[in-house]
Parts: sequence; C-alpha cells; structure tokens
Amino acid sequence: MRTPWKCRVHEGQVTAMSITHEEIAVGGRDEDAAFTLVELIDAHLHMPFAFQRNAHEAEAAAGVDTWLAECGLTAEPGVATMIARTRPAELASFNGPAMDSGLLQIAANQIAYQFIFDDQAEEVGREAPGRLLPMLCESVGILRDGQPPSTALGVALADLHEQVRERCTPAQAARWAARSREYVHGLLYEAVAQAHPFPPQTDLCSSIRSLTAGVEPFYPLCEAAQPCELLPEELHHPVMRRLSRLSADAAVWIPDLFSAVKEQRVGGLINLALAYERAHRCSLPAAVLLAIRQINGTIAEFEKLYADIEPELSPAGVGYVEGMIGWIRGCYYWSRTVPRYADAAAAQALA
Repeated sequence: MRTPWKCRVHEGQVTAMSITHEEIAVGGRDEDAAFTLVELIDAHLHMPFAFQRNAHEAEAAAGVDTWLAECGLTAEPGVATMIARTRPAELASFNGPAMDSGLLQIAANQIAYQFIFDDQAEEVGREAPGRLLPMLCESVGILRDGQPPSTALGVALADLHEQVRERCTPAQAARWAARSREYVHGLLYEAVAQAHPFPPQTDLCSSIRSLTAGVEPFYPLCEAAQPCELLPEELHHPVMRRLSRLSADAAVWIPDLFSAVKEQRVGGLINLALAYERAHRCSLPAAVLLAIRQINGTIAEFEKLYADIEPELSPAGVGYVEGMIGWIRGCYYWSRTVPRYADAAAAQALA
C-alpha cells in the first residue's frame, strides 16, 4: 500500500499558487506520483483528537435495521442500500464512544433517520422548494405540537421523539426538539438556494450548511450522557455556546471535504469546499485546501476556548464538551472510509 504523502500548509510545503488558478505548487514530492483527495485532506487537516469507537456499535447497527423496518422506512426504494453505504451506527459509535448502549441506539437511529429525511428532501426540493412544504410541516407539527404522523418518515420522527423524551430530562428533550426544528427549516433554505439562478456566496452557504448538518440536535444527547444535568449558568455560558457553534461547524465542514466530489457530480451547492471553488474559481484541490484552513482555524479556536474554561467546568460540563469533541473526531474518521464518500478516495487531487 502506498504511504500517503505528508505535509502541512503552514510549513509552506504545499500552497495554492493563486486562488484563481488551477495549479497547486508542491514541494518535496515526486511529481509523477499521484495522490488522492483523502491523502490531501489527511496531510493538512489538524485533527488533535484520537480515534475511538463504542463497544456497542454492532448492537446499535442491528438495532437501526430493526427500527427502520418497524417504522416502514426500509420499504422505501433505495433506503436499505443508502443505509448500508452510510453506516449510521458506525458514525454514532465514533461520535459517542463512551455512550451507554441505550443512548447510542437513539443516536444511531437519529442519524439514520436524518440521512433518509435529508436525501428525500433533496430529491423532492430539487424539482421545486414548495413541494417540500407538506413533508416539513408534518415534521414541525410532530416536534412542536405532538401531531400524529401521516407518513413513514413521520412515524419514525414521532417514535424518535418519544425515545428522547423517555431518556432525557424535559429540558433536554425540549432543546432536542427545538434544534431538530431548526434542521427541518434548514432543508427548505437549502432547496431555495439550489433553485436560485445564482449560487450562494461562501458565508451564506456556511449558514445554511450549519442548519442542514443536523449536528446540534445531538448535543442534548451529549447532555443526557452525563451523570447529572448541567447547571443553566454553565450550559448557557457564552463560551459554552461558542464551543457548541465551533464544534458543530467543524463537524459538518469536515465531511464536506470528503463529499465534495459526490456533491459536485450531482450539482450540489451547499458544501464548504465547493463554495470556495466557486468563489475563487480554482480547482477542487485548491478549494479543499482553503476549506481546510478555515476548519483548522475553527478547531484551534475550540481548543483554546476549552483550555481556558475547563478549570471552571463541573465534571458534567467537561463530559458535555467531550461530547462535542466526539462529533469533530467522529465525523473525520467516519468520512475517511464510509462508502457514501468513496469518490474522494478514488479522485486524484493532482493530475
């Protein structure tokens, strides 16, 4: 197996010659040796958090299959294949290595549900954003008003909401529902952006991506994993809120690096790397390097803020932040090998 070529942007060994040019200048490597986007990402991305996985992963994977069948979702065309290529229990395992089996199962079920919901919303919204309204309104009605479901997706969401209420405190469950509604709204914003004749600018793309990622609905589960509830002044501390934003952004932007080839092929717009490619009219590898620079800055700020506030946190607060770290770490290690993003491993970063 070829040894991945290693270097760092800040060491000056690999730099984009111009963000408006196709070339990437490469120092200290054999110009005849091709490398892939995955190797490029591995060489430059700052990932200070070591790989971990949950011992209950296999159990959670079996549980996801059973739950999706009971909700009627595996009867939907293409769902079983998509789940096999997405491995939701693996992502839950990498993100929550210390979760108990019950909480891990909820997280794995939620990941599976969101992938199915997201893919169906993308398919429906591609024709016209307005066609999404019945699907999104059903979800909001279930989450906000406890309305009965009328579709298989609605059945799954209602059951997932009940699982969360049974395991979490009322306050945690309320936060889960509120953040899940934000995710639902984000899919409509994405459909509008996709239908607009002019692609969104990088900042707007990032704002929409932060909603469609659906990462923050999982943070109340990170709360529930702690031995006791966080005090309100700790949970809502300005630094804690900033840590939540930084971790959610890093957790979604990292998969964007690996999914860029897939999204480019199907005409997707809401992707950090593709936003840089459009904004700077550069090659995809150069855009990936620019996106990595933004991600590295986000992770560095997260590390600094956490180091500053950690001495003031309770054990539950520390555990909660470690849960946020799990999403940064887990999304990276999952994205590297998941079949859904296999194109990145095959795509050459430099011809």
